[in-house]
Amino acid sequence: MQLKERIMRCLGSDVLAITEYQGDIVVEVGKNRIRTVMEKLKNDPDLSMDFLSDVLGVDNKALYEKAKKKAKKKDEAEAEEPKGPPPPRFEVVYLLLSLKSNERMMVKVRVPEDDLEVPTVTDLWKAATWPEREAYDMFGIRFKGHPDLRRLLMWDEFPAYPLRKDYPLEGQGEERILIYDA
Repeated sequence: MQLKERIMRCLGSDVLAITEYQGDIVVEVGKNRIRTVMEKLKNDPDLSMDFLSDVLGVDNKALYEKAKKKAKKKDEAEAEEPKGPPPPRFEVVYLLLSLKSNERMMVKVRVPEDDLEVPTVTDLWKAATWPEREAYDMFGIRFKGHPDLRRLLMWDEFPAYPLRKDYPLEGQGEERILIYDA
């Protein structure tokens, strides 16, 4: 049985969308189902996605605003009320590997700008600890239940999230003053 079929058999209605492009399978799941899905993917004997290779944050601001404008134009043309909110701006992407079968897949969760919290998977894969901290530090996505969620690359008082698309390339004038003991 192909990987895509095994994933669908294992996850069933937890899957919002599944796509395959050049052999890579991407599964999109709802934010409230991510813990359950990740546990199933790790513990299912037919899948055994036992290696988490990375966790990424993604800011889809350009796509988000484009979809928002398109929906607005369409609504104006049809003189109807807007049909729901635009798709969430942020994503968390998990890259999984089965060491048993050498199969890979991605799991994607969309995260709305007004609720930037996703359950942690550090208790399932210790390897998620640092990438989740990096996603928090760079995008402001909080991982609920993370054992040590604090900034990884920026200093604690840094007021912004530098990989967000609305963060200026030249910065906002932040400056860190280091004081050394003489």
